[in-house]
Amino acid sequence: MDKFVIEGGVPLCGEVEVNGAKNAVLPIMAATLLAHDVFTIKNIPLVRDVYTMKKVLEVLGCRIEIDESGHVMIIDTRERKGWEAPYELVKQMRASYYVLGSLMGKDKRARVSLPGGCAIGARPVDLHIKGLRSLGARVSVVHGYIEAEAEKLKGTKIILLGRKGPSVGATINTMMAASLAEGETVIEGAALEPEVACVAEFINKMGGKVENAGTPVIKIKGVKELHGCEFEVIPDRIEGGTYLVCGAMTGEILIKNVIPEHMRAVIEKVKEAGAEVEEGEDWLRVKKRELRGTDVDVAPYPGFPTDMQAQFMAAMTIAEGRSVITETIFENRFLHVPELMRMGADIKIEGPSAVVSGVPSLSGAPVMASDLRASAALVLAGLVAEGRTEVHRVYHIDRGYERIVEKLQSLGARIWRERE
Repeated sequence: MDKFVIEGGVPLCGEVEVNGAKNAVLPIMAATLLAHDVFTIKNIPLVRDVYTMKKVLEVLGCRIEIDESGHVMIIDTRERKGWEAPYELVKQMRASYYVLGSLMGKDKRARVSLPGGCAIGARPVDLHIKGLRSLGARVSVVHGYIEAEAEKLKGTKIILLGRKGPSVGATINTMMAASLAEGETVIEGAALEPEVACVAEFINKMGGKVENAGTPVIKIKGVKELHGCEFEVIPDRIEGGTYLVCGAMTGEILIKNVIPEHMRAVIEKVKEAGAEVEEGEDWLRVKKRELRGTDVDVAPYPGFPTDMQAQFMAAMTIAEGRSVITETIFENRFLHVPELMRMGADIKIEGPSAVVSGVPSLSGAPVMASDLRASAALVLAGLVAEGRTEVHRVYHIDRGYERIVEKLQSLGARIWRERE
């Protein structure tokens, strides 16, 4: 097991390029199961979750090649067989369950383990099951597996709004299954995230008919079959947001290969906190200024993303004044708080909110990463802390950030990876 070692307090300056969106490429990989053909996926991030999904597809008989130098993946599903995604793989990454929708769409049969992933609270699969049942599938949970089958799937109107808002996963799974169903499906209460629209665009490139993705009401006209295609994944707005907050804390960073509109809520909060942000068509430049306390309420897109809550909190620990950060989506997503407090942060948990009182400086300490975004927050805190910080369990960060150590080193950070 590896750890990151950081000697903090060094101003960072330079440029960094953002990779493809992890949360788009994973369902896109699963969507290739909707056809028996060859696919070329460009701008893939070389992160651990992509390699985990690669193993899931290979278990199902797909042949996959990755050109790491070009960030290109070739997926050949022509000899694909089987309809089960085992626990050994799905437990490593929640996004493995995206094969549920694609297997049901193509084969009308699937057996997929209940998912794993980060320890950030309950993330039920009830809306996924509701979507498939609405299309006519028989779905049950048996011995830790979701088992689903149907003679045929038939389009209908489906309301997928949950008690905490729309579900990205359920929207995508239902959209994939409906793409090969008979007739028209209307998903109301659909998730608005750019990753949903990206997957819909991929399905349309395969010959599908998905309309209005990225709005609350998505329409899918089922087709008889889909085919292979070439496709480029959108940039990762969470990786871009992480480097945006990093620049606001540490110096001046030019962030390339981003879509600023996808990051609007984070950009506005970083500006509100006092940093200077310039933007172009596919780039952002952030300059550190005196940070001030800024309240944040996490919300589904286009609101402030839960996946940026921990990183923004790290910035607020050294901001002037008080911030109230309210998490509305995942109840256990404050696991980074005790670790930040070990570094000298002043944070109090009050129900779903964290009250952060800025301190003049943080001090380096050994800390433990609990999940993917918490690990990024601890790295950001280590970059501005006085002295040496060791971040343990960095396998979490490897799930979603490609070459983060090398990218930060290129900006001047004193950070390196060591074996435990």
